[in-house]
Order: sequence, then structure tokens, then C-alpha cells
Amino acid sequence: MATVITINRPDVVALVEEAAKRMTGGNKTEAVELAMRRLLEQEARTRTLFGAHKGSVRVAEGVDLTAPILDVMPDAETGVEVER
Repeated sequence: MATVITINRPDVVALVEEAAKRMTGGNKTEAVELAMRRLLEQEARTRTLFGAHKGSVRVAEGVDLTAPILDVMPDAETGVEVER
């Protein structure tokens, strides 16, 4: 496992230094770690809804998984008060 990463591009170095100054009190390693974690979390949220592999879930033809499942509008949506 690598223990050192060398970044030579001045624009990237400036970004890391600015982020470290603002977010971690100057700790560049921690700033890079935060950025990598955020990228991984963002990528994890963009994967398919039902599994990591395309085709892992089969849906019958004509079924819309985004369509509402209730045939009536919920009271919370209509604003109607429910008497108890």
C-alpha cells in the first residue's frame, strides 16, 4: 500500500492547500481524505437502486417503479383534517 502520493500540478496543489486551510486547519492529508470520502459517498448514491449489477432485478413489463402505489391521495397531501 502506498504511503506517499506526489502531486505536481500547481492548480491541484493550490486546491488542496486552499481546502486544507479552510476545512482542516492546514492538514493537507485530512483534506484529501475528506475529499476522497465525499467522492466515494457520492458515487455510492448514484448506483442502481436495486443492486450493483444491471439486470439483478427483473420488473414485469409495464410496471412503473416510480408511480404512486396509493389509489387515493393521502390526507397529508390534501391538507384535509382527520377527526379523531
